[in-house]
Amino acid sequence: MAMIEVSVVPLGTKSPSVSHFVADALRVLKSAHGIKYELTPMGTVIEGDLDVILDLAKEMHRVTFSPEVKRVVTSIKIDDRSDKPLTMAGKISSVWQKI
Repeated sequence: MAMIEVSVVPLGTKSPSVSHFVADALRVLKSAHGIKYELTPMGTVIEGDLDVILDLAKEMHRVTFSPEVKRVVTSIKIDDRSDKPLTMAGKISSVWQKI
């Protein structure tokens, strides 16, 4: 299992607020079955099969375009392990155990 962090940023909007565009991107994840995700203040973390979650990130990028939005910048960070299972909860738990 892999994990990605996606940040979708529409450029050239009429307002500095972009939360409604982010909401459009998040609807892609709400409709996906068997995918865990967590919205954070700076992006969205998605957990699942790497090919599946990368396809979802691509769709999140695409749905952000609109008549108002002609340019979208999307950043993706990938965390993928082959030695043991990787989960959001496991990563957080590992840090808290060390504090």
